[in-house]
Amino acid sequence: MPLKFRLLATDSETGARAGVVSVRGVEIETPCFMPVGTRATVKALDPDDLRAAGARIILANTYHLYLRPGADTVAAMGGLHRFMAWDGAILTDSGGYQVLSLAERRAIDDDGVTFQSHIDGARCRFTAESVVETQEALGSDIIIPLDECPPAGASQDDVTRAMRRTTAWLDRSIAAKRREDQALFGVVHGGLFEDLRREHAAEITARDRPGYTIGGLSVGESPDIMRAMARIAATALPIDKPRYLMGVGTPEDLVACVAAGVDMFDCVMPTRNARNGMLFTSAGRVQIKNAAYARDEKPLDATCDCGTCRRFSRAYLRHLFMVGEILAMRLLTIHNVSFYLALMRAARRAILDGQYATFMRDRLVREANVIPD
Repeated sequence: MPLKFRLLATDSETGARAGVVSVRGVEIETPCFMPVGTRATVKALDPDDLRAAGARIILANTYHLYLRPGADTVAAMGGLHRFMAWDGAILTDSGGYQVLSLAERRAIDDDGVTFQSHIDGARCRFTAESVVETQEALGSDIIIPLDECPPAGASQDDVTRAMRRTTAWLDRSIAAKRREDQALFGVVHGGLFEDLRREHAAEITARDRPGYTIGGLSVGESPDIMRAMARIAATALPIDKPRYLMGVGTPEDLVACVAAGVDMFDCVMPTRNARNGMLFTSAGRVQIKNAAYARDEKPLDATCDCGTCRRFSRAYLRHLFMVGEILAMRLLTIHNVSFYLALMRAARRAILDGQYATFMRDRLVREANVIPD
């Protein structure tokens, strides 16, 4: 098996889980957060930064790598791991999110999706088979089949149609898969309909995949609804397989969805927010451009041991950000990614100690704070 999962503990009060995903000799402690490296790079960071932060797995995007530099180029360079000098694990998504986010630039049918490239307008065709072939050329460890991700306001009929396509595309993906060293997950949809979530979970888990992805959430619905749907979907999935919630989210979302039984997460929020000067800390959010930090000698977060917090003051970080120095992007991103990974490590310790409910209540209060000017 290309992937193994060991469940070590389940919190009796909340359902939060601690385990280990083993893939390609890499052991990933769960719950875990996967920094997003869309184009084979986590923006502003190099592999040493990721290792120092504690990352063992990252995510890359099939659609974007298909366009540039092309899967054949990545394959010729020895695959993604060698191409980007990353010795941890890599998960590649399918392009299914682009089915939603690039809705104005694509046409979808039962066979697949035709995109108009956002780069040069060229037409590119994605099918279940071609997406598997692309990911096999990329050489990632965990691959996601092509799926249709409907928007939050989609009707029951539209959601049902997306489910049927996603199931059919999974069957075709399983038939097309050739590499035995990659784990092909199944994607569960169902929109915001509880009965459809359970129905689709039953359909997808009947295919006995090494792990399962919860899709179609954090696409416009409220946080409370997203978290409720995540719990419904997660509890409908097998106990002995990892559960991955795509594209989620804020620290509060992660803490709440760990309690729902989710094991794996990814989101662009820590990197994107860092580039816009918004930092996560143990006391709440910091907007580094605020004038209050112009002569602040304190680190961003006195409880954080990342390189940014160990060496630099808020005053210096604000200066770099305000004058547009590239170093600001790097240092702020190091901190935010480190914060997310440390949050997951703390969640895991709380689960193993049987204290997750207390941990969750405390963190949901703290993470919602914004430090005043």
